[in-house]
Amino acid sequence: MDNCILFVDDEQNILNSLKRLFIDDALKVLTASNVTDGMKMVKQNSVAVIVSDNKMTGMSGIDFLEWTKTVSPDTVRILMTGHADLQAAVEAINRAGVFRFITKPWLDEELKQVVIDSIKRYRMIWSLKKADDSKLLSLAQTVEMKAPHAEGHCERVAEYALQLARALGLSDEIKSNIRYGSWLHDCGKINVPESVLNSPGPLDNEQFETMKRHPKWGADIVRKAGLSEVVINIVLYHHERLNGKGYPTGLSGSDIPFEARIVAIADTYDALTSDRPFRSRFSHEAAIEELRKRKKEYLDPRLVDTFINSFADSRL
Repeated sequence: MDNCILFVDDEQNILNSLKRLFIDDALKVLTASNVTDGMKMVKQNSVAVIVSDNKMTGMSGIDFLEWTKTVSPDTVRILMTGHADLQAAVEAINRAGVFRFITKPWLDEELKQVVIDSIKRYRMIWSLKKADDSKLLSLAQTVEMKAPHAEGHCERVAEYALQLARALGLSDEIKSNIRYGSWLHDCGKINVPESVLNSPGPLDNEQFETMKRHPKWGADIVRKAGLSEVVINIVLYHHERLNGKGYPTGLSGSDIPFEARIVAIADTYDALTSDRPFRSRFSHEAAIEELRKRKKEYLDPRLVDTFINSFADSRL
């Protein structure tokens, strides 16, 4: 089932509160007051999302969630704790593959949104596993619906990236992976709040930190869906910059995967030539000039030159 949530906490009053919070939602809510019962439920049910307390008798929440990685690897894991600290968060992410970290006492609306986003993430992973070309594009378009100004973005990025790939004489296999990576490069935005995606002005620091997470979120989705390493690299690294000042990892120069450098140019060109909530689109000529300005520091100079020349070639 893609709507099943499991809450694990050794305090019954907390479990009761969590059940009440989701009583009006079309979700199957399971609860376990100890890790042993939680393990049984994971084995007996297709659980989309697990929300586990950390400090419990017998086994910590981090240990329990790490165990679920083997038994139910696609389940989205959320750690809840009243003992928030950076070390616990890092350990939860590295060891247990935790998607989000929530502190007690929680805010009801925040918790509900995290769970809903996690269910969407789980459904996307499963849909991608079974998807053909048309379904892959359709899934990417569902993410675009969160930001009306982005309509058609993933398809146009694919067109521009393939235009560059053809100019470079790349193989059909690589072009196919570039197409999929372009379609899905922003799939991690399924977990970015619409208030951030549709901000009428430049993002503040907190909003930008949230936005910077979408490549890693997206890469995790396509990795779990079993897509190729090239597609994963495009999704993960398309916002890296040649000078090392991009995100999420700060790669620089040739350390940035080749296909990701291709899609970065296509993504930048389409962003420039599209309307945004805070600015109007650039003309083709102005966008080309902007690409030239971004060579060396941000974008691969050789690839930018080939991309610019490909427009002239395509008109012959």
